[in-house]
Amino acid sequence: MADTKQALAAARTRLGAFAKAAPGLMKGLSEVSRAATKEGHFKAADKELLAVAIAVATGCEDCILYHVDAAIRHGASEAALVEALEVAVEMGGGPAVMYAGKALEAYRSPA
Repeated sequence: MADTKQALAAARTRLGAFAKAAPGLMKGLSEVSRAATKEGHFKAADKELLAVAIAVATGCEDCILYHVDAAIRHGASEAALVEALEVAVEMGGGPAVMYAGKALEAYRSPA
């Protein structure tokens, strides 16, 4: 993830290609995503930080890129990201530490 902008663009290209191949599924997923990220008790930035933590704990690099980018757009601070990453490491152990570093790198070099 050395070039965050390029990596995010590549992920979006792959997602777009899959969306064309499976439009019904992606329409449904888009609805789920809108419902899940709608502000309620948690602000949108907080929900994106939750998604980053889950992406780190499960090791999904593209998800890290997407959700760090969204967290930044919703105004999440680096300090809030680090707190979310601490929880991810608690839940994901050693491998999550490696992905946490990638998430922090993505935050510090936004797309």
